[in-house]
Amino acid sequence: MSGGMPGAGPIVLVTGGSSGLGAAVVAAVAKAGGRPLVLDRRAPADGVPWVECDLADARAAEAATRQLAERSGGLDGVVTAAGMDVPGKLADLPGETWDRIIAVDLLATAAVVRAALPYLEASRGSVVTVASTLGVKAVSDATAYCAAKFGVVGFTRALAAELAGTVGVTLLIPGGMRTAFFDERDQQYKPGPDAILNDPDDTAAAVMFALSQPPGCTVREMVVCAEQETSYP
Repeated sequence: MSGGMPGAGPIVLVTGGSSGLGAAVVAAVAKAGGRPLVLDRRAPADGVPWVECDLADARAAEAATRQLAERSGGLDGVVTAAGMDVPGKLADLPGETWDRIIAVDLLATAAVVRAALPYLEASRGSVVTVASTLGVKAVSDATAYCAAKFGVVGFTRALAAELAGTVGVTLLIPGGMRTAFFDERDQQYKPGPDAILNDPDDTAAAVMFALSQPPGCTVREMVVCAEQETSYP
């Protein structure tokens, strides 16, 4: 990544940057001398520029992306780490909840990238989209999440072909991580006390590796998971 402004570190927009993997990426960008920006419903770490945004509203996500990019003088990277899930049988999950999972996990990913493209093309920057091991492996009681994350996989592969030579595109497929992602689930859908999960800081390090590639060299896809975690392959 090259800096978006003279004498400044690279500017990286992170969706969902207030918690979980997003917060780990924000910390890693700052530690590396970059300037993280955040789109989220909650405030990120102190001092990190952000715009409050419900990413289920794709047009609001686009507007917030442009607002942060203009305010900061451009973008060098985008990481779409925001995500949600409410497990349950298709017949039992309210339609509004099912739709919201698709909106946050898939439609917001496309909306933020779409709005960021002019800035990334100007900087020869990079995008890292965040799918899931459940974007390549389907399981019961996860129709919305699998649909969304399979969609992120297809979207990103098509985007990489479309933007080849102009913007770097990396698909990240992470396994389960020790974050608050599972906290609000019904007990039957929470990882057990002996579950083997990854440290989000380790996954964030892989994101930083992808973002650090020079123009013309791209890490196309990465699967990052605990070796004994069962969601992949």
